[in-house]
Amino acid sequence: MERGRPKALACVRGEGTLCGCVKFYAIPGGSLVVAEVAGLPEEGPGFFAVHIHEGGSCCGEGFPETGGHYDTTGAEHPGHAGDLPPLMSCHGRAYLAVKTCRFTPEEVVGRTVVIHSHPDDFHTQPAGNSGRKIACGVIRAV
Repeated sequence: MERGRPKALACVRGEGTLCGCVKFYAIPGGSLVVAEVAGLPEEGPGFFAVHIHEGGSCCGEGFPETGGHYDTTGAEHPGHAGDLPPLMSCHGRAYLAVKTCRFTPEEVVGRTVVIHSHPDDFHTQPAGNSGRKIACGVIRAV
């Protein structure tokens, strides 16, 4: 379903060799989000929460300037616009493609993509008990 060029992307960097790319393609009424990540920790369940965060900076240890989850409606988690399905790691690598009508690529430019150390429980407020931030990338227009 990847057609044409992405409208936005985030180069994600994190602990150790953790790195990847998250691309945002424009589709009618929303976005196709495609993530390719390598260097994920291999211990644990192999699932990692990934969210779009409000903040626009990945500076500092633990990425303190990313803010909360991107939210356009005042919804509770997991109803935030920036709540995405988890990454599922296989030998430290993950691929995710998800279609969403919660935002367009243009709406998330300047925000951040954050990968967390644990899977999202899709219940706990405000962020799903997803653990510490282990990788971050600023979303840029392409």
